[in-house]
Amino acid sequence: MDKFVIKTPRSRQAAEADAEESRQIKTRRLKTDNNSSNEAQDDSTSDEPNDSPTQPSSKKLSGINLDCDYIQLFSKKEADDLYKRCERELEYNTGRLAQVQIFGKWHNIPRQQVAHGDEGLTYTFSNNCIPAKPWTPLLMEIRDKISHFTGHKFNFVLINRYKDGNDHMGEHQDDEKDLVPTAPIASLSLGQPRDFVFRHAGSRGKKARQYVPPVTVELQHGSLLMMNYPTNVHWYHSLPKRKKAHFPRINMTFREMVV
Repeated sequence: MDKFVIKTPRSRQAAEADAEESRQIKTRRLKTDNNSSNEAQDDSTSDEPNDSPTQPSSKKLSGINLDCDYIQLFSKKEADDLYKRCERELEYNTGRLAQVQIFGKWHNIPRQQVAHGDEGLTYTFSNNCIPAKPWTPLLMEIRDKISHFTGHKFNFVLINRYKDGNDHMGEHQDDEKDLVPTAPIASLSLGQPRDFVFRHAGSRGKKARQYVPPVTVELQHGSLLMMNYPTNVHWYHSLPKRKKAHFPRINMTFREMVV
């Protein structure tokens, strides 16, 4: 398993060295399938042989309280099929369920969203409570595949669809009380590859307590990012706008909710 280590600078010179290391990390973003972004959108079935590996490739991201595993879980053909089925079958929230409340005002979220899970579960964020729709055969198939591979069980999935690079997710932590705090979050990406940025909580804003370089991972079609404890306690994450991202991306974050 490959390993990326992020070090905390001990001086100005060390900070500059870490900044250069961060730029190098961004340059060698985790890429496993450079040709997946456009072909995932094609409604025709590829005639190429199934390139599914016997054991999915995996890479480790580690640093100051950062512990993530990046896995190319699905082959291109498998990911293409899942993407097309999602586009046919998923129905996203509308109205108030498609909004968040910020400083007392309701705003449309810059993406489509829906949740599925065990009966009675809800997910509350930005003053909005999202109820879980029942599991579908497609989502149970994906959930069980991830559970089998990771050894973790999940009772809820939040699904976001980004129509292109203008749709985005702001910097945040998944620290809602509905979540089991020590459980990992499994993030599956289908469609357009997008940058996913980690920023250490102590390095945010003008009054940052320390300098820790941000980490950028390009999430590929069919990839799984496991955000393990205590990553979400100490790091924020975001999916920024990208003008060169022209196609849709579907992201599923499988979680363990408090019951």
